[in-house]
Amino acid sequence: MSTAAVGLFEAKTHLSEYVARAEQGEEVIITRHNKPVAKIVPLHAKPAVATKDMPPFIQRTHDMGTPLVDLSRANQLLDEVDVQAFLDLDARLHAERQAKGRDKA
Repeated sequence: MSTAAVGLFEAKTHLSEYVARAEQGEEVIITRHNKPVAKIVPLHAKPAVATKDMPPFIQRTHDMGTPLVDLSRANQLLDEVDVQAFLDLDARLHAERQAKGRDKA
């Protein structure tokens, strides 16, 4: 089974094409800002199972199972906080530079 990754806008624009690909057995991962957020899979797809002869440490990294908590909203909020913190710091530093410039004049 092959897998393709596409951006959200691309998926929206060509949804029927990606659904047709899923019908043929292909998985399509949808990303937002280069982060995977959704997957289009065939309706009767069986979940990928790690083979028994694979070492345990590879099995853990290969298939972590279903997350216990949906962290997509938390990640989105974290991204916003990081941007806001940067903007606040930039504004404070800019004000300090302007204040130093006035002191010298």
